[in-house]
Amino acid sequence: MSRAEFLDAIWADVTAVVEPTPRALWISLAVVAVSVAVPFLWHLARHMVTLVHEAGHAVVATLLGREVRGIRLHADTSGLTTSRGDARRLPLAFKAFAGYPAPGVVGLAVAWAVAAGHGVAVLWVAVAVLVAVLMQVRNVYGVLVVVVMGAALGVAAAALDDEWRVGLASGLAWLLMVGGVRAVVELQTSRGRGARGSDADALARLTHVPGAVWVALFWLTSAACLAAGAWLLLGAL
Repeated sequence: MSRAEFLDAIWADVTAVVEPTPRALWISLAVVAVSVAVPFLWHLARHMVTLVHEAGHAVVATLLGREVRGIRLHADTSGLTTSRGDARRLPLAFKAFAGYPAPGVVGLAVAWAVAAGHGVAVLWVAVAVLVAVLMQVRNVYGVLVVVVMGAALGVAAAALDDEWRVGLASGLAWLLMVGGVRAVVELQTSRGRGARGSDADALARLTHVPGAVWVALFWLTSAACLAAGAWLLLGAL
């Protein structure tokens, strides 16, 4: 296949409308439920949630005129996004807030796309986004994570049939929405054990609003995205 033919095939995928099947939607939900519930699998799957979390920081920082210096992803599934620029409290607060809601918001957007018949397009868009994010990653482990994710999604987008490509896209939506909620629960658990280096604590320092309030807002936002996304996906059955 020539380069032009390959690009034409991708464009055909991006513009195609493919309705999700009940089998693919239920299987994707079951796989994500197991992945989130089993500690070893969750440790692996959480890298995707962390990546979207850090990308949320980076996107909001960019929108606020700050220069993103880099993203780091670590083996313990933590991450760090650094930026420089406007040091006023409000821009810094917006940047700090963006991380935890980001997986739920992106997952909801993916759920809408799947329900609207654009699940195949989601995979190619995700590959393109991962390539863009890769340019901002500043540590070897982070590069490895992004390359593996991008390669896996790229191969799946090119090789699977429509039903399972849409199923994979719906699984991505479920993972981000459910994983986003679990990440907030883990945040509250770590704070209950005395940890004080989270986004909620950064927001508390910037706004003088207690960190517990910010955790509650993270949870409400993530839970609302999960509820809305579940309604969209289950409504497509």
